[in-house]
Amino acid sequence: MFTRPVAALCLALLTPCTLAAPPATDARPVTDTVHGVELTDPYRWLEGDNANPDQMGKIDDEVIAWTDDQNAYTRGVLDNLPGRRALESRLRELMEVGSVSAPKMAGTRYFFSKREGAQAQSVIYVKDGADSEPRVLIDPNALDETGLTTVSWYTPNHDGSLLAFGMYEAGDENSTLYVLDVGTGEWHAEEIPGKVNLAGWAPDSKSFFYQRLEDLDNAYSSALKYHRLGTHHRQDPTLFRQQAPEFFYEGSGYSDEKIESLKTTWGPGGVVSDDGRWLAVVYWTGTGSMDVWFADLDAWFRTGELKLNTASLGRSGTVSGGFFNGDTLITSTTMGSPNGRVVAIDMFNPGFEHWVDVIPEDETLVIEDISIARGIIAVEYMDKAATRISLHRLDGSPLGDLPLPGIGTAGLATSDDRTEAYLTFTSYNMPRSIYKVDLATGDRSLWERPDVPVNPDVIIVKQVSYPSKDGTLISMFIVHHKDVQLDGDNPTILYGYGGFNISLTPYFSSTMYPWFERGGVYAVANIRGGGEYGEEWHRAGMLEHKQNVFDDFIAAAEWLIDNGYTKPEKLGIAGGSNGGLLTGAVVVQRPDLFAAAISAVPLLDMVRYQNFLMARYWVPEYGSSEDPEQLEFIRKYSPYQNVTPGTKYPAVLFTAGENDTRVHPLHARKMAALMQASTGSDPDEDPILLWVNRDAGHGQGKPLHLRVRDVADQRIFMMWQLGMLSEGG
Repeated sequence: MFTRPVAALCLALLTPCTLAAPPATDARPVTDTVHGVELTDPYRWLEGDNANPDQMGKIDDEVIAWTDDQNAYTRGVLDNLPGRRALESRLRELMEVGSVSAPKMAGTRYFFSKREGAQAQSVIYVKDGADSEPRVLIDPNALDETGLTTVSWYTPNHDGSLLAFGMYEAGDENSTLYVLDVGTGEWHAEEIPGKVNLAGWAPDSKSFFYQRLEDLDNAYSSALKYHRLGTHHRQDPTLFRQQAPEFFYEGSGYSDEKIESLKTTWGPGGVVSDDGRWLAVVYWTGTGSMDVWFADLDAWFRTGELKLNTASLGRSGTVSGGFFNGDTLITSTTMGSPNGRVVAIDMFNPGFEHWVDVIPEDETLVIEDISIARGIIAVEYMDKAATRISLHRLDGSPLGDLPLPGIGTAGLATSDDRTEAYLTFTSYNMPRSIYKVDLATGDRSLWERPDVPVNPDVIIVKQVSYPSKDGTLISMFIVHHKDVQLDGDNPTILYGYGGFNISLTPYFSSTMYPWFERGGVYAVANIRGGGEYGEEWHRAGMLEHKQNVFDDFIAAAEWLIDNGYTKPEKLGIAGGSNGGLLTGAVVVQRPDLFAAAISAVPLLDMVRYQNFLMARYWVPEYGSSEDPEQLEFIRKYSPYQNVTPGTKYPAVLFTAGENDTRVHPLHARKMAALMQASTGSDPDEDPILLWVNRDAGHGQGKPLHLRVRDVADQRIFMMWQLGMLSEGG
């Protein structure tokens, strides 16, 4: 559409390269009648083996061969672009810079993760005192020379003598739980599979509560269980399980149909108080709603019966974070307060009507999280898509704001037995830095910051507002090198997400510096569906309002063009997961507005998405074609159903992970095949590419070498399509 053919570009740069034609794909139409509407799917066979409902979406030999052909085509394009090797070398240098997490404090010990140099995965360390030398506890690089094993989480017991942790392989996120002795480094015999997460250690350190899938092939089989060290997990008693929601809702007034539907909503979760007395039980009924109960574990241990006392039922909103102060839970909630408030809940009288405000809702600030230090509640607010931290006494009275190093994204690691805390801070022009702070005195000192081989001072960050299609004002961050002349001809990447109440806030990415150094602009739009401006902002971008998300993103692109940053020939868009849906939908709706798009691990066939993996969890966010009213708005925006043959589409790079347990790679496969067959653009100039990573899932846990390759793919694709390679490779 706008770019030079790769062959001509290679000739101009005296660089040998070739571009093969995209692989041919058989169209094998399948027509369904859904609520009276005929829908034809030409590439249903790329979903996999659907002969057996239990195998739906699982890959078969024919799909494997097709994917191999697509991967070979994509590698042939991206690996031979001029400047690829130099860019990858530069990115490897930037990505080999070490990274470190804020420490978790337990007793006198400090636990943290750190990756150094060319290590594939982060290593878990412990310090036996604040000033002691760190020692290695878990090194996944030594356990697996392929680099595909990652530590997904770790939680010390209360005195730091034991560490429970999870590990998974090749990005599948199906963590297995292990336990080790921190003093000796020896592993216990515990090995509990099933996508496990810890709910809490018991105070005697001889047992813990955890959550797992009872059947890894069933994403809706979550259960909360109790385990005593030294016993086999098959003997662990179950406190509650997802497949029996009637256990929670007996006498609730919910209809049988409603109770049945809860089997495939977001499901149950549990948190245990540090003293082991109380269990908080939640059941997610949507992406922004949950029901809440509390249980006395002392009574459960005595009787074996879990008696749930209802706190909230059928309300919109959630509870999150906080801590138990004796028999009172201090937590934040969006129930009755879309921007969030901090409340106290009495375990002996937990009904919603008895919740007491500790810190009331703020009309302009959105609570992101709360943490507890000794005698202090720290509230992390979202203030115009950036972090602000406010400190309060336990009764809610204010202590003032915690000073931050600048405008950016921050988080606190605290412990309720001390005022010592660790502040993590980052921004577009500040590397991720960790500070040791005293929340009582305000003292702050740098604990760790990576030595990144770039100069952040040359980067300018600004925040602008622009009107969307319906007049709603949307905020957007714009980042570029200070020497860039904004003349309407700047290569620009516009990034977005717009869903699940997730906020896009400032963060530092060293891998963007090759882009900035070549004159590129980077823009991040805080569109509806996200959490930047509270739950109402989220709800304005879900279900029947999903088109607002796409309109907000399109308006961002138009604003960048109208205000002299770029033009359609130099504008690319990018997003992943729900953001991959975003870019897929916008490319289909406005192919004239962009030169290139990246749609990573995306949802794209929204008519059938709910049939695969854990996608029924997302029905409260997107709706489902099984509902005739929801089908109407879904099929209007679903990217796969709205590709028009003969349209001159921009170049698109679709990516997926073969081991993804969240979004099935069938979305990227089907969409790539359909767009390759449908586009009216020259594939030599504007190819439709698909890369399916055989050793990855949704993106988590990738070893360093795979991350280097993936970032190089995305950067070189954008540089090529936005005309940057012709300026020197």
